[in-house]
Amino acid sequence: MGEAEPEIEGRRIAAEARDRVRFEEEALELADQVYRVARRLVATREEAEDLVQDTYGRAFRSWQSYTPGTNLRAWLLRILTNLNIDRGRRQQRTPQMTSIDERGDYYLYDKLVEGEGEPADEERVIAKLSQGSIVDALAHVPHDFRDVLVLVDIGEFSYADTAQILDIPIGTVMSRLHRARRILKGELAEEVVS
Repeated sequence: MGEAEPEIEGRRIAAEARDRVRFEEEALELADQVYRVARRLVATREEAEDLVQDTYGRAFRSWQSYTPGTNLRAWLLRILTNLNIDRGRRQQRTPQMTSIDERGDYYLYDKLVEGEGEPADEERVIAKLSQGSIVDALAHVPHDFRDVLVLVDIGEFSYADTAQILDIPIGTVMSRLHRARRILKGELAEEVVS
């Protein structure tokens, strides 16, 4: 009986090693998707790379807490968003916010008319908005709202998946998404008229 115990332990260790390698391979296959989401959450590529590296570091350290057969992408993105929230709290950034309700739905149009005395055409607005200005505007959206916006609008996650990733109710996802879109719209309006 004593001789069989090392053999059983050896098989257990080998099986665990195979499971870990399989987990790491599957997780690394999702690295591009994780990076794309990270890039939308932070202002610079360097920050996104650091965030992805931290995400994979944490995922590989706690790989045994992942339940095989469940949504690995959602599990990784939950780690990513939690790390981003922690990063934001550490930085203690408080974005300057104005009341969205005061601006109204035609804020962008009204500002363009005020600025030039005549309605601007769509091409001029598009020309003023670059990828950089969109990323900058996204950076001004508070973390809780930005996370939902990135996951739903950019990551194309369903409300249910987003709720699971962020560990919040679906109703909260919908209200934060609505608010995030309005904040982003206001930030982009400021960019166009300046």
